[in-house]
Amino acid sequence: MRGNEGMMRRLRKMILAMIIAAAAFGFMSGYGGAWGELPGTVMAAGRPVAIESCQISGSSVECRIKTASVPASDDGKFYIYADEVYQDGTAGKVVATVDAGTSVTASFPLQYNTADSNLSRKFLVAVKSGGQMVQVSDEHYITNPEAIAAHTSPRKSAGIKGILPDLTKCSNGELQALGVSQVVYNLYVDDICSDASVAGAIPFDYNGQTYYFDSAMVGKYDSMIRSFNAYGMQVTMVLLNGGHGAYSQDLIHPTAQGADCPGYALNVADASGTNHLKAIAAFLGQRYSGTAGKGQVDNWILGNEVNARTSWWYTSSTSLDFNVNIYVKAFRIVYNELKSQNANVRVYNSIDQEWNRKSNPGSFLAKEYLDQFNYYMNREGNIDWSLSFHPYNSPLYDPYAWNGPAVWVKNSITTPYITMQNLDILIDYMHRSEFLNPAGQVRSISLAEIGYTSSFGTKEQEASVAYGYLKAASLPDVDAFILFRQTDDAHEMESNLALGLYDLNGNKKPAYYIYQSLGTANEASAKARASEIIGMDIDEMISKDIMWTRGGDGVVQ
Repeated sequence: MRGNEGMMRRLRKMILAMIIAAAAFGFMSGYGGAWGELPGTVMAAGRPVAIESCQISGSSVECRIKTASVPASDDGKFYIYADEVYQDGTAGKVVATVDAGTSVTASFPLQYNTADSNLSRKFLVAVKSGGQMVQVSDEHYITNPEAIAAHTSPRKSAGIKGILPDLTKCSNGELQALGVSQVVYNLYVDDICSDASVAGAIPFDYNGQTYYFDSAMVGKYDSMIRSFNAYGMQVTMVLLNGGHGAYSQDLIHPTAQGADCPGYALNVADASGTNHLKAIAAFLGQRYSGTAGKGQVDNWILGNEVNARTSWWYTSSTSLDFNVNIYVKAFRIVYNELKSQNANVRVYNSIDQEWNRKSNPGSFLAKEYLDQFNYYMNREGNIDWSLSFHPYNSPLYDPYAWNGPAVWVKNSITTPYITMQNLDILIDYMHRSEFLNPAGQVRSISLAEIGYTSSFGTKEQEASVAYGYLKAASLPDVDAFILFRQTDDAHEMESNLALGLYDLNGNKKPAYYIYQSLGTANEASAKARASEIIGMDIDEMISKDIMWTRGGDGVVQ
């Protein structure tokens, strides 16, 4: 998210290097991750044992273990370890021991909401060889946290049309008049944390500890979310770490400490940060489950454009694998904790439009980040994660959503950028078998941030808004088209990003009326206006997937 309204701060756009160095034969010393080796741990080259699944069954966890050939061991046993996300190898606790075999099931207590909760831990199989514990499987997480959810609140799905709201325009009915079905907003986890010493702090007992939340800040979210729900709108909340809270410094990843950036990677490197993150996700999932009188959040996005490392998921490491690895760990925690509260929430990752070209050398390519994220998700237990994608024009201030620069927007998987014009490339990519969810379905895709400037003319913004929405509506796998933003932001306008439907004086731009009509009985008039501006019937352009491009680099003269 490039910005936010009201109480939120404005923002601007700005795992381990691969540790698997397989030995040619035999065993090798265990690598303890970014923080050093774990003494006494050895790993089997090739990891011959597979954990096929780890699932909650009643009050227990059942891990199905398979291998083509049982590894030799001192005692013929499999030892199942439960590691916290910051641990590697046999550093955690043995939670089960079973006779080794080619197909066995190990069962152990879930111990939910206790100091020994296994909900967000990772599991691995080890054997005893030569008196030492040898890891013989990859790690695997619980993949059905919804099995223990106290709530299954029906999702408030009423359409894809959404917006980042201007809170000053909510109480007077302007947001409702726009006819949106969805809203998106930022929630800074560092803003809501508190301490027992703060008067009125909200206590939350979780996993054997008591955590505290800022009652004033949380109360503002309560009121806002309840209001959106009352308007019939589905709420998407973006979880960010601004790094400024006095009671949340343990949430900043060690490799991000001391930096000055809009967004910090969450700390999954030690017990304090990891346990705090678990509690925050559980608190939010419970409070906004739609059953506590505080409102309902259906969609949670972890981070913003996390491939943009130096802006939104900052660490000092330039390693793709290191950064994805820690994001995956945070995602696993947030996913399991949220869905254990409300089974029907969706949890999204977030990448930008820089598919094969990065404008910032400190960023990672969106495609390579998505590929590495999916690799870990498949390797460590496939879950129903969802994708938040931001298909902005390239460059961001280019006013023509239907006619981008040929140098940046191509109808090929090698395209530098994915915009609304060639969004089909992303959709087709997510249809690949390796990207499907556990049920074999295409994942939910949310275009949770997209906007078009009026800096070079209001008619271009009109047509772009219509083109973007209608293209999204034509794609069954797209579950949200959320415009960024309702009202212009003066700081963004310095970069020719007048993205609002209202100007700074509160006047409605022509694009407002186009967007208001889309998805309604008045849509034909919006289409006619957009077709007039484009110079072609917009329905034909979209239905026939006609892709216009122009020469140059998109710089508007």
